Amino acid sequence: MLYFQNHKSTLGWCAFLAILAAVQVDKFWALQTPSSMSAETQKLAREIFRELVEINIIHDRGITKAAEAMAMRLRAAGYPPQDIQVLGPQPTKHNLVARLRGNGNKRPLLFIAHLDVVEARPEDWSVDPFRFLERDGYFYGRGTSDIKDEGVGLIANLVRLRKENFLPDRDLIVALTDDEETGGDANGVAWLLAHQRKLIDAEYCINPDAGGGVIRKGRHVLLELQTGEKVYVSFQLEVKNRGGHSSLPVKDNAIYRLAQGLTRLSQFEFPIEWNETTHNYFEKMATRESGQTAKDMMAVVRRPLNLEVAARLAASSPYYNALMRSTCVATQLMGGHAENALPQSARAIVNCRLLPEDPPDDVQRILEQVVADKEITVSRLSSALPSPLTPLNQEVLQSAEQISREMWPGVIVAPVISTGASDGVHLRRAGVPVYGVSGTFADVDDTRAHGRDERIGVTEFYDGVEFMYRLMKALSSDKQ
Repeated sequence: MLYFQNHKSTLGWCAFLAILAAVQVDKFWALQTPSSMSAETQKLAREIFRELVEINIIHDRGITKAAEAMAMRLRAAGYPPQDIQVLGPQPTKHNLVARLRGNGNKRPLLFIAHLDVVEARPEDWSVDPFRFLERDGYFYGRGTSDIKDEGVGLIANLVRLRKENFLPDRDLIVALTDDEETGGDANGVAWLLAHQRKLIDAEYCINPDAGGGVIRKGRHVLLELQTGEKVYVSFQLEVKNRGGHSSLPVKDNAIYRLAQGLTRLSQFEFPIEWNETTHNYFEKMATRESGQTAKDMMAVVRRPLNLEVAARLAASSPYYNALMRSTCVATQLMGGHAENALPQSARAIVNCRLLPEDPPDDVQRILEQVVADKEITVSRLSSALPSPLTPLNQEVLQSAEQISREMWPGVIVAPVISTGASDGVHLRRAGVPVYGVSGTFADVDDTRAHGRDERIGVTEFYDGVEFMYRLMKALSSDKQ
């Protein structure tokens, strides 16, 4: 709060009120209209958003209808037929690949976004999940935040750039793809890499499905730039036993044996690991935190790494912990076959999220050592897709920082490793660096992606479109 020493001064109060009024007017317009976005562009973005949300493209339906609709938008904007490809492994699962031609001074730049969404049952929602609705400052509908909003931004910005006759110093490629949510055989990015690599081959990729802005208690505080993601893999722990009648219990009980192994697992922690991304993240976040947390963050980025401080920081937050180490946690438990019989088997599912440096085979051996019981078999349930950490790219980082300063003064940009998964894993495995970047902010305490009444702030949506427009231009303009 501002406080004037000479509070009796009329001149001082007049100046204060004039400044306050100007600030409030500026804040109002900053919230209402994204900088430099015309009413025409805003109208176009809203129209495309409505169109995409109202096309039901859950996994079983495929995204071909939506891909064709976006292709029509680009054809109407004047893109030549050879620069708009709609193709895929199945008739209902066609992806859109569009290209804005540049002068060829640099290798192409790829932008991706998946259009498929998870199931939404109307009876679970308070509104129709497949009807675009604006209410109380939000757009509602399945996919509004994951991630049809980003697909809208990419298409609207391709139209905008075409109307401006913008000539980039490299081709800009946009791929809107299918089957990200289920990771099935028709995954669009994986299919394009295997069958149409030339269409999407690029120096690096911008993936708006990762990274993005964080709102905490009403304030824009952080813009995350993803350089890698943890590896998803699940294991089954199982004990088998000959069983028997429950009236004649014995010590060798499959459920008890499994429970003891799980207890040992619950007390185990993978070692803390450090890399370029975690170092930069905590270095940036130290400027935003306070008290002991800030002190620990400042201490943990010094060399050599203080493991005691790092462990205390990890213990203070599940998120910080997940950034610094691989994790494995029991998520499902099954055992026995009848209430009056000794269990013949007991099984648990353990889900692991591994740092890129930790091979799944090594983790399986560690789990076997931790449960420390030869009667507990450990088997892998899912194939892992490890992908390397992408080195920080100063062009991307500095561009994101500059645009963030222009649009949200005071917000810091920090690199992160995602604890979840995205299509970036396929590209990284194929040797294409991927950076998760999005200018869409969301309230950290109100995450509705995949959930009931999914929504996105109206202002946040338009700001996200504007941020991506500026980023596309910044990364494809000749630097003097």
